[in-house]
Amino acid sequence: MTKIAIIEDDSAIHQMYRMKFESEGFDVQLAADGRTGVALVKNFKPDLVLLDLQMPEVDGLSALKEIRGSDWGKFVPVIILTNLGEEESPKELKQYDISGYIVKADLTPRQVVARVKEVLGVA
Repeated sequence: MTKIAIIEDDSAIHQMYRMKFESEGFDVQLAADGRTGVALVKNFKPDLVLLDLQMPEVDGLSALKEIRGSDWGKFVPVIILTNLGEEESPKELKQYDISGYIVKADLTPRQVVARVKEVLGVA
């Protein structure tokens, strides 16, 4: 089963995505802040991470730096899932090899699942 980690501080949003991904056959784990998200990724070892940028405690960019700093996390696909437009996001984000950038307000959960499947190369 394909494993997805969703690191998102808005509980309504992460529950909505969890339900959609689980209905599509994914194994989903959630974290509500960057610190918990980094620990989740290290323990769960997901096939892909959906990562919000604006979160309490540890923001998405800091979490991404930590994930990329571990041997396993260097290569896991990470899709940024945020309400910040790309022009508003931190410029250094691009140096951390992200697999996609999704503005939550622009895509339905179904479209987000389709984008994840595309990145993972699954039908």
